[in-house]
Amino acid sequence: MSNNPLNLAVRFLLEILALVAIGYWGWHSNTGLMRYLLAFGLPLLFAWAWGSFRTPNEPHHPVHATVPIPGWLRLLYEALFFGAATWGLFAIGLTSMGWIFATGVVIHYLLSYDRVGWLLQH
Repeated sequence: MSNNPLNLAVRFLLEILALVAIGYWGWHSNTGLMRYLLAFGLPLLFAWAWGSFRTPNEPHHPVHATVPIPGWLRLLYEALFFGAATWGLFAIGLTSMGWIFATGVVIHYLLSYDRVGWLLQH
């Protein structure tokens, strides 16, 4: 199910929304230069790590790993990534959006059980 085009589109949307949420938190939680560093730097850092740290030969992703990591560690990073976005939404008072986003992430991972299982085995 994780290779279903609709599920892949939802995953991509969740990734983009997570980066936006992290940047939005950075913008609204600080002032001055720190506001710009967090609003633009954090999403760039998360995006770089998202693309760099991968499990080698993941069948559901054709991009080769720049920094190979075990599957369980990749899942942990994904949980931290989506968790940071959810926490950021809650932290700036966007509680409803936080719940909607978190629910979308959980539903996506439930539908991607085959990918989760593969990552836990590698």
